[in-house]
Amino acid sequence: MSVKNFETLENSQVALTIEVDAAAFEAAIEVAYKKMVKSINIQGFRPGKAPRKMIEKMYGVEVFYEEAINAAFPDAYEAAIAEKEVKVVGYPTVEMIEDASENGFTFKATVDVYPVVTLGEYKGLEIEQDEIKVMAADVNARLKQMADRNTRLVSVERAAKKGDTTVIDFEGFDAGVAFDGGKGENFSLELGSGSFVPGFEEQVIGMSVGEEKDIDITFPTEYHADLAGKAVVFKVKVNEVKEKEVPAMDDEFAKDVSEFDTLKDLKADLKKQITTEREEAAKRSLEDALMEKVAAGITCNVPASMVKTQAERFVENFKMQLQQQGMDYNQYIQMTGMEESKLIEDAMEPALRQVRLDLAMGAIIEAEKFVAEEDAIEAEYASMSEKYGMDVETVKKYIPAQQMADQVITARVIAMVIDSAKVSVVKAAKKADKKDDKIEAE
Repeated sequence: MSVKNFETLENSQVALTIEVDAAAFEAAIEVAYKKMVKSINIQGFRPGKAPRKMIEKMYGVEVFYEEAINAAFPDAYEAAIAEKEVKVVGYPTVEMIEDASENGFTFKATVDVYPVVTLGEYKGLEIEQDEIKVMAADVNARLKQMADRNTRLVSVERAAKKGDTTVIDFEGFDAGVAFDGGKGENFSLELGSGSFVPGFEEQVIGMSVGEEKDIDITFPTEYHADLAGKAVVFKVKVNEVKEKEVPAMDDEFAKDVSEFDTLKDLKADLKKQITTEREEAAKRSLEDALMEKVAAGITCNVPASMVKTQAERFVENFKMQLQQQGMDYNQYIQMTGMEESKLIEDAMEPALRQVRLDLAMGAIIEAEKFVAEEDAIEAEYASMSEKYGMDVETVKKYIPAQQMADQVITARVIAMVIDSAKVSVVKAAKKADKKDDKIEAE
């Protein structure tokens, strides 16, 4: 193998003209012969035993050329890449320059390469961050969530209203004929939840226990094919009406749902919890915003193949998330009418942002000459061991040393960007709310 020509092209591409000499091509032809002879039948020879010269005499010396080219190409291409010390991304586009003969062949490989990255500002970036403030309404909203979790449903003898849960029997009819999936017995339906076909819950409101009623419904046009846009009738009977019994917000409630004896102490703890949550969220948001600035500030020609590969990676991650949620990917595609090509297309823009961020990170690591020392890697292993309750050796089985080193260096880059940033805190608007003044005092 020899590289006859090497060109640096626009848009982070290179072109290599590579010659495979006679000796290398002869070796590839022999490989091709051993692979193909099993499927070539020559009279007088058992399957797979016909001599190469006999086959070439009958079918021509070119009979093995195509397979030989396929066999010779990978090694020749990899050797050329190594010789020129280029970091390629994606797969090459190949064209023949000189057709194969007993003297070998020449081809041209055009491939994307890791781009040259010029860093913009990444230290001392200026950014604004909203002040973290917890209001009385925030604490009360959290209290309401706790109350909702401790709310009971109790039967009532009155007409159903919005917010109630009705226990109903129902059956749907299309032109007088019951349709599949349209029947249920003792079905619990929260009125106003929007969990049923539009228009159904509104017509159950006002019904009482034992009452039966025909409900006219027209299915949405985007509903599944059998019933899309159709006018149907549901026969409904109410078996039970239940209302929410919300616990009173007092000291007894605090004792029931927490470790505190008074509602005042519970509120103070909730305020502390919400503050911590918002501080952590603000830190992540600040980190994201700063790294987006760093990524936006680089100058480079991002190869299209890098973006597409990242988009495909996003889609693969999405498939895994669906699987973890118990949903089959093909079923999801069928239900949504989405094609994988559209998923990849939609992922291209976030993929470009991710690729630019990765390129920026790599450039900073190189500029700052960051390395992960052995003790730093071991410290990270120990931290993860404590976090997940595993011994260090078990963690090492799941996370290779190089991956852990990358995590250490990445964290170091982010910390440097954040620590050097000039953050201006934007004060929250003051509100004349006596409740908020009271909770601040508490």
